[in-house]
Order: sequence, then C-alpha cells, then structure tokens
Amino acid sequence: MSDAADFESKPVPPKPGRGAVAARLAEILRVDHAGEMAAVAIYRGQRQVLGSAAGHERIAGQLAHMEAQEAEHLARFETLLTERQVRPTAMAPVWRLAAFALGAGTALMGDKAAHACTEAVETVIEEHYAGQIAELAERDPELAAELAKFRDEELAHRDLAVEEGAKDAPAYPLLSAVIGAGCRAAIKISEKL
Repeated sequence: MSDAADFESKPVPPKPGRGAVAARLAEILRVDHAGEMAAVAIYRGQRQVLGSAAGHERIAGQLAHMEAQEAEHLARFETLLTERQVRPTAMAPVWRLAAFALGAGTALMGDKAAHACTEAVETVIEEHYAGQIAELAERDPELAAELAKFRDEELAHRDLAVEEGAKDAPAYPLLSAVIGAGCRAAIKISEKL
C-alpha cells in the first residue's frame, strides 16, 4: 500500500476546542454527500454514452444498477445533512458537471475505460470510508455502520469493474492515477468548502 493510501485510511482526530467534534462530523457528511452526488453523475454520464449503444446492453445494466445504489447513498446523505444541519459543499455544481464529463469521457473511450474510471474512483472512496469508519467507530457507531455498508457496496462496484477488464483500458496506469488524484483533491476541497 502506498504512503498516500496509508494516509487516507488513518482516522483524522478532531481539532481541539469547543465545537471541534461537530465541525469534523460536518466535514465528513459534506464530503460524503459530495462523493455520492459525483458518483451518481459519473454513472449518468457513462449511461448517456453507453446506454443506448448497440452491443453495450450488459454494461448499461451494470451502470444502472451501480447508479441506483449510489442514488440510495446520496439520498441518505441528503437526509443526514438536513437532520444535522450541515451545509453541502459549495463546489457541488462544479463536481456534478466534472463528474458527468468524467463519466461520459471515459465511456467514449470504451467499456474498459468506463470500468477503469469506476475502479479508480471506488478504490479512493473505499480508502476514504475506511478512515471515517475507524474515526467514528466509538463516537458515532450507528453512522460508522452505515458507512461500512456503503463501503461494501463501493467495493463490489470496484471488484466488478476489475472483473470486467478495468486494468486492460487504454493507458490504464495514467487514467487511474489522474482519476485517483482528482478524487483525493475533491475530497480535501469538499471537506472545507
């Protein structure tokens, strides 16, 4: 595992001071909401390209299934934001557009590139959720359990993408590295903005 992956999976302790725990929880909910919103947009972009293309019925079905699961996660985070009075990221419109473009762009490169996108995104998200689960295990075990369920579904998406040939995509190492770096940057930005 790389140093970056090690860093991502370690719990982030709240900063000391009054309201620090609530502020950290707001960061977690804000970034997770943004991530699920982006995931829905990625799959929509991929389905826009591949959904009606002849010979792509199987992947279109896979994408629809994964999008539906991401939409369930998104709905849950929307509820949590409302219940806990946390504002969504100010970057939401940018992330939604960028994610749709990423989905459509990788789909235009072909099925394997679309799967490479899923594999790269879900790898980062799994690491991210793992760190949050460890951080929240004692402080908010109910939320940690929900995140564990979501993480397991993200892992299933990643595993399916790998089985479907994600690593055989054109320029896979570069594609995966760029998408992963973009996801990590979006996570850090969404926590704060």
